[in-house]
Amino acid sequence: MKTTTLYRPVGLKELELIHKSNWKRFPPRLDWQPIFYPVMNEAYAIEIATKWNLDDEGSGYSGFVTVFDMNAEFILKYKIENVGGPIHNELWVPAEELKEFNDHIVGEIRITKAYFGKKYISPENEELKRIIKKNEEK
Repeated sequence: MKTTTLYRPVGLKELELIHKSNWKRFPPRLDWQPIFYPVMNEAYAIEIATKWNLDDEGSGYSGFVTVFDMNAEFILKYKIENVGGPIHNELWVPAEELKEFNDHIVGEIRITKAYFGKKYISPENEELKRIIKKNEEK
């Protein structure tokens, strides 16, 4: 099966839920989040994680870049949306389709980068704390 690599910038709360799923699923969207939007490249994910998440209480004052592989044929049903500059490409997955989207993740969701704002408080879960520390940007 051919796969496509996607990226998803997340905050601490979302990362904790991904960890709870054994790194297999993204959590359902909140009521006010109609779209799940993974991005097409790591540079854009880093931009979101560092420019938006570090000062955001809802993100736990942290930004984590996650990477995952998807069944390439499955994601053809979603149009790639450009929302700014040349690197700002993302898929728009309706929230009600996230369960099916998760079912087509190949392997595990992984962290590639971790960034922290001044008010960041480390999670209580020791295993997750170690995983985060391993990916922290120096």
